[in-house]
Amino acid sequence: MFPVTKGLIRNLSLLPLPLFAAAMAPPSPVVRVYSTPPASPSEVSVKKVGTHNGSFHCDEALGCFMIRLSHKFSGADIVRTRDPKILGELDAVLDVGGVYDPDRDRYDHHQKGFEEVFGHGFNTKLSSAGLVYKHFGKEIIAKELNVDQDHPDVLRLFLAVYKSFMEAIDAVDNGINRYDTDQPPRYVNNTHLSSRVGSLRFHARSWLPARSIVMQCLEERFKTDPSGEIMELKNFCPWKLHLFELEQEMKIEPLIKYVIYQDERGKQWRVQAVAVAPDRFENRKALPEQWRGLRDEELSKAAEIPGCVFVHMSGFIGGNLSYEGALSMARTALTL
Repeated sequence: MFPVTKGLIRNLSLLPLPLFAAAMAPPSPVVRVYSTPPASPSEVSVKKVGTHNGSFHCDEALGCFMIRLSHKFSGADIVRTRDPKILGELDAVLDVGGVYDPDRDRYDHHQKGFEEVFGHGFNTKLSSAGLVYKHFGKEIIAKELNVDQDHPDVLRLFLAVYKSFMEAIDAVDNGINRYDTDQPPRYVNNTHLSSRVGSLRFHARSWLPARSIVMQCLEERFKTDPSGEIMELKNFCPWKLHLFELEQEMKIEPLIKYVIYQDERGKQWRVQAVAVAPDRFENRKALPEQWRGLRDEELSKAAEIPGCVFVHMSGFIGGNLSYEGALSMARTALTL
């Protein structure tokens, strides 16, 4: 267990007024975050909300922050894990588990066939934060305004906050561009909220040293695969911007389509499609559509590759239990 003493989100002034007011209110007990739930009988009555371990993302960080503002989950502990057995025992689960079922407080959006939107004229697919806001937002706003949920101002703010704040988080997490265009962006924006949550530690100690790692991996790309289109990242590091710059400087041809690397927890391997530009969601070659949204045995059968774990609904990333499996996924994807 370790305390999150600075909250789950920095720069609270970026929050819309109702959420900012909630954040500035007298705090509930310090958020306790576990990798496994405690077994102490004195803590059994405390609600426990699960989300995935590994890298923090804006949607589940904000989702955990918001759900703890609700009456039902006020003061809840956060359990960070991907273990299905542990997740199944928790009171609520966000952004992991492959289930959207508000009756059981399950709020994942990665599963195949998920197309939930906010409604009220908004058509952006929801992230876990959007799902929590959809089901708990009115309660949170009403509490901060000190009015009943059926007060007309609650609905007005509920819609306004979604339009001005929440929808962008849903769109970024689901890889939806703001504009329909094939042109690359004029500049890279790494100051939006999703970027800030994901960059709580970064530049001098991580980003700059990563350049030499990426350069070496590019030089050895033909050892990974004869096509030269698959790069193995020997050590996990911030590789994306370096890859684009080094491809130009080193005149890399053909361009890299997939990067494979061992995840930060060292238990699985990832195969990630390279985007067409640093600030774009489209990929040079996304993972095959017929794999997207599938998991485990169902995915392994569809791909005819053992050890498959998942492929994201957008096709930008997938996972396998072994290096050989991840490499096979990348090699097969090149041919499809």
